[in-house]
Amino acid sequence: MMSFPLEGPVLIFGLAVLMFLFFPILMGKLRMPAIIGPILAGIIVGPNGLGILARDSTIELLGTVGLLFIMFIAGLELDFDGFKKYRNRSILFGLLSFGFPFILGIIVGLWLDLGVLSAILFGTILSSHTLLGYPAVSTFGVTKNKAVTTAIGGTLLTDSLAMLVLAIVTGASAGNLTFGFWMYLLISTAVFAAGVLIITPYLTKWFFKRSKNEAALEFNFVMAVLFVAGAISLFVGLEPIIGAFLAGLALNRYIYDHGPLMNRIRFTANALFIPFFLLSVGMLMDLRVLISNPDALLITALILVAGIVGKLISSWITGKVYGYSKVETKLIFGLSISQAAATLAATLVGFRLGLIDQQIVNAVIVIILVTCIIGPYFSEKYAKKLAISQDKGGRDESLPERILIPLSNPDTMESLMDMGFVVKKALNSNAPLYPLTVVQKDLKQASDEVSQAERMLEHAVMYASGAEVPVKLLTRVDQNVGWGIERASTEEQITTIIAGWDGVRQRDEKTYGTVIDNFLEHTYQRSLITKVRQPLNTMDRIILILPNNVVYKPGFEDAISIIKDIASQLSTSIKGLVLRDDLDVYEKVSGRVRPNIKIDFHSKDSWDSLYENDLNEIKSTDLVILLSARRGTVAWNPELEDMPKQLAALNRGNFIVFYPTEMKETDIRGSRE
Repeated sequence: MMSFPLEGPVLIFGLAVLMFLFFPILMGKLRMPAIIGPILAGIIVGPNGLGILARDSTIELLGTVGLLFIMFIAGLELDFDGFKKYRNRSILFGLLSFGFPFILGIIVGLWLDLGVLSAILFGTILSSHTLLGYPAVSTFGVTKNKAVTTAIGGTLLTDSLAMLVLAIVTGASAGNLTFGFWMYLLISTAVFAAGVLIITPYLTKWFFKRSKNEAALEFNFVMAVLFVAGAISLFVGLEPIIGAFLAGLALNRYIYDHGPLMNRIRFTANALFIPFFLLSVGMLMDLRVLISNPDALLITALILVAGIVGKLISSWITGKVYGYSKVETKLIFGLSISQAAATLAATLVGFRLGLIDQQIVNAVIVIILVTCIIGPYFSEKYAKKLAISQDKGGRDESLPERILIPLSNPDTMESLMDMGFVVKKALNSNAPLYPLTVVQKDLKQASDEVSQAERMLEHAVMYASGAEVPVKLLTRVDQNVGWGIERASTEEQITTIIAGWDGVRQRDEKTYGTVIDNFLEHTYQRSLITKVRQPLNTMDRIILILPNNVVYKPGFEDAISIIKDIASQLSTSIKGLVLRDDLDVYEKVSGRVRPNIKIDFHSKDSWDSLYENDLNEIKSTDLVILLSARRGTVAWNPELEDMPKQLAALNRGNFIVFYPTEMKETDIRGSRE
């Protein structure tokens, strides 16, 4: 006979999964954020509701993992380039976002006769925030907006200050506020943060170079970094969410946004662990105490107003100081109002230490519930408005960006698909990728080869599905592979071709070999000829080679925009080497091309100087991009036909030869946005 609360692991897990399925659907019908569903489910089935589930060690374990995932993903998705540029804004917002709610919380706490230590803890509870609205902002593609970067960067400072104060309150409640306590806290925190942010990147780069794109191995490595950092933070005297956030920052540049690994992390978190965290939050709520005590409603309303007003003032002052629009200011508020991860951590610590009672816990759960509705709502509403305002007068969308990836070698398939993911994001393309295999046979004799080609394409589909990137498979039978690529480009209205090259050419061949030379000669689309030996996310620097007069090509600004976006995704710097040309022209053109990433231009007097000095200093973590030109077009010279061979001869070299589109200037995407 079944008894409540449920005890069997299969029953508990099965009921939880059913609620994670049903309640978000219900929230959608009610036009409420889906994230509220698990919280309401926890209130209903928890120990203070129907008593179907107990908030036991299993729920707490899975909920804690979900909480760590929230902070970890926030660290992974922080825009470092924007943070560096707007760090002063992030610091101001972080201080304001912590300070105003903290002060208001202390005032409310003292008014409620909580005592000084409890009032300080209460201020800590109201001061932190969780980026629950970030997924909505990411959906509309405005994550690099200066207001969004300000809010996300400020979150690091806000939550760090909140957790430090929490550590101090914890020490004070145990009577440990000695000189030794302060020294240990400061030194251990500094050493811990430096260790995670310095040692982890070196370890990650070493691991990814040797992982050979093994999905399970890479995912387990990331999980090890996350939970080891969270565990070590406990020994330092901090909450594990700080370790999780720092782990995300340390791995930020090695896990690019649209790659398969990032998708696996998001899927694991959003499908399972974060719902368990939200379920555990709801199970803390005791509606009976709230309803039976009339004063509880007044106290809850007062606390809720204090929390909202504190965040609203912080957002308003930041917007006024830096001249943000009303939409941007409201978006900052939407991102910073949600109370969840750090708020719950501080509440549970205070409740465990006896500094706050069940009535305050109920009030905090109401705050979490209300702000988890307000935050995603404001974030989605104003992120959409911001995206619309940015798109006005923007790019020409008459020709959708379509990327063709010819595949012939299973060993290079994954690296070419990775390049496709990065370029697709740089182009902001909504079209699928187009993996292509060309069978070089007579039509009557090609059946076996077609079957083999389709098996390789199936592997490409599986790999792309891991990154949630749609694909459209193409198979062509032609007596010449280059012709097959050319025809597929025309039939599918392709705008970009990404092809791999083994670095070998015969004496009688022009540049690459018959196949690539043929389609370059007969196509106008931008083309990237690649030879990349190691994962893109391990690159430290892009070295951009610019032959003289290439700045006058009609597709130059388009190419620079793509290269800048690639550098942004990989978190690399760009060193530009200009051959016998005026640097001022390149700096001027680059300065007006988005994204706003600086290229460090250097002048080179000759190709010999380039070969002898710069190319000899290439490292295995450098990605060389040669901005080339097709024969007979602007900026072409004979040296460009020998340059790919020189790049291929580099020891452990990684390079892309980028041929800009040869369409007329009015038809290309130019300096996008």
